[in-house]
Amino acid sequence: MVLFFLLNAIFSATIAGAVTVYSQVPFAAASTSATSSALGSTYTGLAAYDPTVLNPPPIPSPLPPNQFGIQLSNNASDVQGLSIPLSGAFLGFSVEMSVADQVLGRNSSLLQVPFLNLMALVTERAGRVHVRVGGNTQEYATLVPELSDYKIIAKEQVPGETPTDTPTLLYTPDILYMMANISALVNTKWYLGIPLNDTSHLRLAIAEYGERILGDNLLGLQVGNEPDLYARHDHRQPTYGPYDYFGEFGLVVAAMQADPNISVLNNLIAPSVATGDWTPEDVWNTGFIPAYTNSLSILTVEHYPDDNCAALYAGFGAPKDPQTEFANYLTHASGRGIVQPYLNSSAIARAAGKPFVMFETNTASCGGFPGLSDSFGAALWAVDYALQMGVGGFAHALLHVGGQDVYYNPFTPPPTNQSSYHQWSINPIFYSVLAVAETLGPSNNSQLVDLAANGDNDYTPAYAVYEGGTLARVALINYMTDPSGANDYTANISVDGGVPQQVYVKYLLAPSVGEKTNVTWAGQTFGGRFESDGRLRGNMSVQTVACDQAANSCAVTVPAPGFALVFLSSGALSESSPTSTATFPTTVVTGHAHAASVDPSALATSNGHGGMDAGAGSTSKGSSGGGKAAGVYPSVAVLVAMLAGVGVAMRASASQWP
Repeated sequence: MVLFFLLNAIFSATIAGAVTVYSQVPFAAASTSATSSALGSTYTGLAAYDPTVLNPPPIPSPLPPNQFGIQLSNNASDVQGLSIPLSGAFLGFSVEMSVADQVLGRNSSLLQVPFLNLMALVTERAGRVHVRVGGNTQEYATLVPELSDYKIIAKEQVPGETPTDTPTLLYTPDILYMMANISALVNTKWYLGIPLNDTSHLRLAIAEYGERILGDNLLGLQVGNEPDLYARHDHRQPTYGPYDYFGEFGLVVAAMQADPNISVLNNLIAPSVATGDWTPEDVWNTGFIPAYTNSLSILTVEHYPDDNCAALYAGFGAPKDPQTEFANYLTHASGRGIVQPYLNSSAIARAAGKPFVMFETNTASCGGFPGLSDSFGAALWAVDYALQMGVGGFAHALLHVGGQDVYYNPFTPPPTNQSSYHQWSINPIFYSVLAVAETLGPSNNSQLVDLAANGDNDYTPAYAVYEGGTLARVALINYMTDPSGANDYTANISVDGGVPQQVYVKYLLAPSVGEKTNVTWAGQTFGGRFESDGRLRGNMSVQTVACDQAANSCAVTVPAPGFALVFLSSGALSESSPTSTATFPTTVVTGHAHAASVDPSALATSNGHGGMDAGAGSTSKGSSGGGKAAGVYPSVAVLVAMLAGVGVAMRASASQWP
């Protein structure tokens, strides 16, 4: 009877919309002693917490003008070079499958509250968020009915020590229930990957159960991760080429069509080449798109502009100096250079009626660079790069998330053995996701144009955003660092037909491009390392700039360094700015007594890169240069699982298992 009344109370709260999620929070924080920071050159700890801080590159010579005009039309019909319509959910996340139990949750009953809060921040600005669970570790993954100790993921072996060796990964359906529960709380849409390491034994259980459990929240299934690197990584014969991939993709299509447990047959994602040993055109030239157009939903590529593999593995030449590489990211030419090789493919995708998506990207493969990938400079780069992808015909892009031994994570949970007293660490690049979401807004009808501002200067790029055919926002970037203020610049924005009385400005700011933690977006911050529960702190700050209507000019100053988002109307501002923040406060401390048993050593060393022992994130060395789910009601599933008092994995019944 007590259980009945408890269930009734919880279900009543659910109907009323008040859902409490239970997960761990730091406790005994007051007794935590600070850890002294070693110099970057001697640091031997986990990469995610490397204290290395880089110096900003010198001010360019000659100096760009610090006063310049931007003349804009109010009507999109008068503008040349506008992008396709874009969503505020343009930037999402690619979570390496092997670390999903660290990032998303322990299991379907113990979700990571900071992850929910972070995703809520994106959805409040963009309407939804796209997350991929996959990567190189998906290629060797097998869905099994259950694992010992309530685990949802287990790593079986490490073949060797190269950037491409990944452990055999076992996972249970509970990982899919976990994703469904997240979608029930925050409007999260998912991509999954079909294993392709053994085409003689295709493992389609993830398609069967993904469709059944995630329902409409499943966006698509990736077939093959970076197949152009298979031969280089000894995953196929040295002669493996685009026509071989064409044939293997066909085997998957045929197998899915023959599988009575798969009903959705038009949601495949391909070819996800890294532009390492093939170009996307090498795949298109096989006749891939017309041959499989009825099966394909999205065309994809993956790319990192550089790699840090030599720092981790023999055979890659001399390690690169992050300080030297830093300047390469702090110009408008960087994003343009990355996108330019894909302009033809984006046009091909558009002609075929398929979205073109950058399925995995970040600052550099093999985990990124210390001091660079986790810097404010990387945040400015990511904003510029994302907007440049939008201009270039990409519909979405996913920033990769690895484990503890990568530098580039947008967000990182604490090491498992510290989760009882440390919170999450939010890197500057996550702020970029919020800034881009607000730049594009939630309408799904925003179009971008690169303004080639200030004489197309590399250090002061600018974009205009048209929404529903009307000028709505202007995005301004200053890559320079100058605490004196001498290289702050002022953009004088003029609009055909006249400027408004005033505009509104939000700033993404830090003292230097090398800054790691003292970062704010519209005056709000996540704090420093181990300090965040996924919620922004502080009051939102929006600057009001009076315009000179007689001179038809709105003068907006952009600090060095900084990003300014200019809203041309109060309507554009209110559309992108959440009026309230949905958060998921933790009301129960789970600690070790109420959490699922997970091997700390396995979690601490899982990294989405080289298996249990290797060092970093993506293996892609060649890539450089909610509604109801079928059969489950996720929010109820969360609450019922919580009542059990332990992290017992929800799993399919034996009768459902094929």
